Amino acid sequence: MNERLNCFTQTTMSSSTNTNTTSSFSSPRSYCRALSQLPMRLSHRATSVTTTYEEMSRVRARSGRDMARSLRWYDLVGLGLGGMVGAGVFVATGRAAKLYAGPAVIVSYAIAGLCALLSAFCYTEFAVDMPVAGGAFSYLRVTFGEFAAFLTGANLIMEYVFSNAAVARSFTAYFGTAIGVATSKWRITISGLPDGFNQVDLLAVAVIVIISFCICYSTKNSSVLNMALTVIHIVFILFIITMGFWRGNVANLTHPAHPETSPSGFFPYSIAGVFNGAAMVYLSYIGYDAVSTMAEEVKDPARDIPIGISGSVVLVTVLYCLMAVSMCMLLPYDAIDIESPFSGAFKGSDGWGWVSNVIAAGASFGILTSLLVAMLGQARYLCVIGRSGVIPAWLAQVHPQYATPVNASAFLGVITAILALFTDLDVLLNLISIGTLFVFYMVANALIYRRYYAPGTTSSSPYPTVYFLLSFSFFALCFTLLWRFLPPDASIARPLLLSVFGASAIACLCMFNHFVPQARKPEFWGVPLMPWIPAVSIFLNVFLLGSLDGPSYYRFGVFSIVVVLFYIFYSVHASYDAEENGGLVTKVGDVGVDDGGSMKV
Repeated sequence: MNERLNCFTQTTMSSSTNTNTTSSFSSPRSYCRALSQLPMRLSHRATSVTTTYEEMSRVRARSGRDMARSLRWYDLVGLGLGGMVGAGVFVATGRAAKLYAGPAVIVSYAIAGLCALLSAFCYTEFAVDMPVAGGAFSYLRVTFGEFAAFLTGANLIMEYVFSNAAVARSFTAYFGTAIGVATSKWRITISGLPDGFNQVDLLAVAVIVIISFCICYSTKNSSVLNMALTVIHIVFILFIITMGFWRGNVANLTHPAHPETSPSGFFPYSIAGVFNGAAMVYLSYIGYDAVSTMAEEVKDPARDIPIGISGSVVLVTVLYCLMAVSMCMLLPYDAIDIESPFSGAFKGSDGWGWVSNVIAAGASFGILTSLLVAMLGQARYLCVIGRSGVIPAWLAQVHPQYATPVNASAFLGVITAILALFTDLDVLLNLISIGTLFVFYMVANALIYRRYYAPGTTSSSPYPTVYFLLSFSFFALCFTLLWRFLPPDASIARPLLLSVFGASAIACLCMFNHFVPQARKPEFWGVPLMPWIPAVSIFLNVFLLGSLDGPSYYRFGVFSIVVVLFYIFYSVHASYDAEENGGLVTKVGDVGVDDGGSMKV
């Protein structure tokens, strides 16, 4: 089969090379002619879908050499741990406990972990069926078409770049605390530049450059480095958990420091506070999606990917819940320092001030691992977007010696370093990112659509599935808006309306499950209890999206407008040219991939 695939790849590449079609960008006249054909090109390309066969053969061949299949399940678990257990938990836990959930933040973390696991299941089925480096971009491209994939993928990359720049700058602050040096001594102030852009952070740039070199050199070596840093980071976390259980007091789980002003009990803000806390701490789980972009470099996708993605989410949930218990035992919830809950618990404590430095050192290692995994993932997203023809193809090239997407890694590394050098981005790990949650929502929708509609078959129609997805999202959105904006003192209307829309969503799901049969079954690994698990994931992601603040939506809107304009004036013409040149073909058939990564027709 591999020989047939190689012959097919060589034939398609040579046919693409030998086809002479004028580029839309070869001259101003050609570009004007392309713009005059914009409606036709948009209608043709925006909804065009590829297949697993296409993604695994011709599209992947545009990168030249294949990426090295060197990762096993333990590498993926390590990458998942490294990507998720960053500095976010050190900030999100205190904020969620003091402002929203109280000691019940422990339950908030369990709920958020369940939500993350449901989304991880959706990613896993796609990654096993189609082990390519594109992650959500590839999953949406084979399901909803080119434009939906590009919009979500581009937003995700931009969120990665901005958040990575901010995280790199936060490394300076944590590292300075760990060694007892003020952050101001690490940064150079340049007079004449506006506030927010006048603090030059060379240490942040150095961290970005070093990580960029590592991920360009070898994915396996990067995994080994991540594993070493993650083990050190986990040791620090276990130390924090141990200190909390040793020096903590169980009474702090139910008794606030100021009972005259703060409600008592394990659930001081009721169940509503628990869910609001879950919405905040859920962002500490973001990072497992980057593991799916490693699928093309996994030796045994059918076995290693389910263990790697789901296993890392389960382990992180356990660690987060234990950290939450530790923190709530150390201090009453209303005495927690929001900005530094763990280290703040030991400040001013006789003989225990050194623990704050140890916690800062642990957070520093967490930042390094989260940066490493995020930069690995974003480079592979960009590489596969380059394969699709909607951005310059040189970004898709895989280095012939190192077998890594060097161009994409270096390009994103330079942009991230420039942002980290000058820009004091007001973004922390617990504020990432509406774009990521939107992608999780889209992937869950795509999984249901792909299971219940098979293009090219007469027995399958897309309309029942489309109507269900739209109706279910509508009920979830109504429930979310009522939860957020209806006053809690509306004692009768609020629970009544919430019950109506919650029951409507359940009824819609039951009817769809009963009347619409599945059009395809996964060959190797599939999400159980279809369509319940992805539907619950859709509902929870809509709920979490509704909990984000206004600036997040403003940023998402600005990014989306930029992406749409880029697609209209460049991407649709580039992909149209690629199709005319024979580089992109939409097929009706589909294939599976066996355990070793070979294709089966």
